[in-house]
Amino acid sequence: MGLWLSSLFDKLVGKKDLRILMVGLDAAGKTTILYKLKLGEIVTTIPTIGFNVETVEYKNICFTVWDVGGQDKIRPLWRHYFQNTQGLIFVWTQMIEKELQKLKMN
Repeated sequence: MGLWLSSLFDKLVGKKDLRILMVGLDAAGKTTILYKLKLGEIVTTIPTIGFNVETVEYKNICFTVWDVGGQDKIRPLWRHYFQNTQGLIFVWTQMIEKELQKLKMN
């Protein structure tokens, strides 16, 4: 009964679930941004091998944020994460021409 009421309440107030994909070159700060959104503080991170996924709630929206690693060998896999994604965050630092060339190669 409680689950049914919760579901009905969500429909009445318009709660939305959105899947967000966050990509960018390695060491751009994707994981730092993810945990700042989730925890409200900066945490020490290590390079992401694969992905991190967290839910972040804001008002009536529940964002499921996928932070995908940016290393050379992982970038070709990004395309597999786009299905059912409603938003994209592309994170970068002040890029130099060499970094831009990395993106063009993929």
